[in-house]
Amino acid sequence: MTPELREQARIAAFAAPATIFMLAMFAVPLVAVFLQSFSTETGTGFSLAAYAKILNTPLFAKVAYTTIEISIGSTIFAFVLAYPIAYFLAKQPPARRALCMILILVPFWTSSLVKSFAFTVILGHAGVVNDLLGTFGLGPVKMLYNRVGVTVGMSHFLVPFMVFPILANLLGQPPELAKAAAMMGAGKLRIFLRVTFPLSLPGVVAGALLVFILCLGFYIVPALLGSRHDMMLSNLVDFYAREILDWPMASAIAVLLTVAAIIAAVLLSRVKGGASILSKEAH
Repeated sequence: MTPELREQARIAAFAAPATIFMLAMFAVPLVAVFLQSFSTETGTGFSLAAYAKILNTPLFAKVAYTTIEISIGSTIFAFVLAYPIAYFLAKQPPARRALCMILILVPFWTSSLVKSFAFTVILGHAGVVNDLLGTFGLGPVKMLYNRVGVTVGMSHFLVPFMVFPILANLLGQPPELAKAAAMMGAGKLRIFLRVTFPLSLPGVVAGALLVFILCLGFYIVPALLGSRHDMMLSNLVDFYAREILDWPMASAIAVLLTVAAIIAAVLLSRVKGGASILSKEAH
């Protein structure tokens, strides 16, 4: 056996446990859900009834629209929070930047269930935010069990996924471009608007697509912080599986949600590819 083949065999042996785990934990259940979506309510035979029912169910269209609406709103809010953070980090020395990145990741390691319960205290009628508003003679503002609570809860969880693509892009920008603009008489604001921000758009789009993909599958946050008007597709899957006991319908919705996430992931890979090309051209 040649050294190249031995190296490939070692890599394959090293990757085999993870591959088997992924197949057992993800691929097999996905195939089972896919097959279940084509079964009848009694579990026997092949049927497209679940997909036909989706097309004729106003509830699905309403929840799908709500899911897209919440996902877009959360993505925009995450961007508003993430870009200043990424820009600040890009201007820091490496040691301080590493410390700040750890601080950003610490809340990310906390369970979304725990954070959702924390937001019920923070955003509640007598919560921290309303207490602060009360000192200025404002409020109380209803921020729980509505779209505001869902958007805030989801965005808080997703900010790191937006920060790091933008930060990577900002760090990859040649500093000579900003220096050249300054030498031509451009101020800091003009440099940011005409040089830094346009060059960071590939990172912004990549982060936005990544956040949007993750938004599509949220379950706990809308269940705990939203109302029945804020039901998302993951909650609808749970509704049909646990309360209606219509497993083919629940599986069909899950399949469509997975397809939507795959399409968004393909777009994300294309954006990343385009960003790498732009980065090479800039250098």
